[in-house]
Amino acid sequence: MIVVLGGGPAGRIASIRLAMAGKKVTLVETKGKSRGIGGQCLHFGCMPVCALNDVARILCSARRFYELGMTDALPALRFSNVMDETFAIQQKIAGILDEETRNACVDVVYGKAGRVDGAQIFIGDEPVDAEATIIATGSRPNVPDVPGVALPGVCTPHTIWELRKLPEHLTIIGGSVMAAEFAYIFQAFGSKVTILSRSGFLKNLDRHLRTIALRELEGVDIREGTAMTGISGTSRVTAVRFRSGGASAGIGADAVLLATGLVPNSGMVNGVEKGPGGEIVVNDRMQTSVPGVYACGDVTGAPFLTPVARHEGIVAADNILGKTRHMDYTHVPQAIFLAHELAFCGASGEGGASLALPGPAGPGTYWSVPYGDTGLAKIFADPTSGEITGMCAAGPAGGVIAGYLAFLMQRHSSVHDFEDFIEVHPSSDGIYSLAKYTSELFRKHNPS
Repeated sequence: MIVVLGGGPAGRIASIRLAMAGKKVTLVETKGKSRGIGGQCLHFGCMPVCALNDVARILCSARRFYELGMTDALPALRFSNVMDETFAIQQKIAGILDEETRNACVDVVYGKAGRVDGAQIFIGDEPVDAEATIIATGSRPNVPDVPGVALPGVCTPHTIWELRKLPEHLTIIGGSVMAAEFAYIFQAFGSKVTILSRSGFLKNLDRHLRTIALRELEGVDIREGTAMTGISGTSRVTAVRFRSGGASAGIGADAVLLATGLVPNSGMVNGVEKGPGGEIVVNDRMQTSVPGVYACGDVTGAPFLTPVARHEGIVAADNILGKTRHMDYTHVPQAIFLAHELAFCGASGEGGASLALPGPAGPGTYWSVPYGDTGLAKIFADPTSGEITGMCAAGPAGGVIAGYLAFLMQRHSSVHDFEDFIEVHPSSDGIYSLAKYTSELFRKHNPS
């Protein structure tokens, strides 16, 4: 028997792959069946954030149509209904995932804690003899150790879904993707939103994408170089204290979101090598320091991305099955979901060339023309070979574009390969036309 601890993207995909290969697999999910499998992605992260983002975009589009004189009224948000319906659909998806997993002949055990002590595996308090074990116990929100952090009204990405009243003033602590996505959502919903970022806001994002992000968050009060020092209130949060530029100050808030990153959920794992942040140390075959024990997904540390976790699960499963497979993190596409999908992958263009163009007017961007924000297409490539080394895209389907470009970059594709590319029209994707233009430009300057 093979034991898989954790029913999130990594553990579930690994368990299905093993079971379909004929292995007897037990998948242990600590949460009860009332919550279901699906992990952080389904219950606290990607899926519910996309749900709220859909609503936010509709509200923003409605306001634009109203400003252009095309509609007579604006829709009113029913916040508690949005949260309730989000949860209802989550449960439906969890049920589908459960059925799919069981139909693959995986034995799913709910409500029991899995535990690892070296090579010995426990389900609840019972030791289990396992041919191999996969630890896929995910991650949990990083909660700063500051005064007042336990006050009612202080949320993490795991608990914000319990809100049933729209905050009047939401203060978000953090400066990365999570902070940006929630800021866009709650600003669109009608909350006053303040971001306190200890260092730079979206500091590692390509400069063109960051400019677009800041424009889409124009109504958000973003304060960089601002470190939270405490949260004030009695029965509920009323303010956030911070330090900026050597001075201490405070800001009122009736809700606080701690978007301060994730930490590996590895407290139930002992006798296996871990890194300084609690992440389980693995090699590129997802093997831990203990023979027969594998780990994959967020419990192994950054980048904390669902597609990466899924692929790590496949790598772990295949190696258990005796098929040597290595994890490659070279080209991992990512996206930030605001008004556009701000997607990126690959190098920043150092040592090569980069070209950028506004996105074309098309599905999802036609009515953005009056506002001058149809998105962006950007390519990084080697001028001599034409090989694509990186990309950025801002548009309605930027994430999809990034996924395909990442696949092509893994295969060392060139901008010249786009000469025979025939696109779908109309489209809001400017990457294909930019690649053709880049090819012409490179050939003009390098005719050989």
